[in-house]
Amino acid sequence: MDAMQISHYAGALYRAHGPKAEAEASQRAQACEVAGRMDEAEDWRQIRAAICRRRPARET
Repeated sequence: MDAMQISHYAGALYRAHGPKAEAEASQRAQACEVAGRMDEAEDWRQIRAAICRRRPARET
């Protein structure tokens, strides 16, 4: 999956799940890994990372 697709999926997942999108991507990556679909699992890990980058920074 190229960078544009990853960004698109990250945005769509965030719009659909809000703050829970990161956890959703992580669960999908894990499910793909268990099923032996390593390339797809890596795509979901990259989507998760893109969601993390989009998320506003937490204030301390």
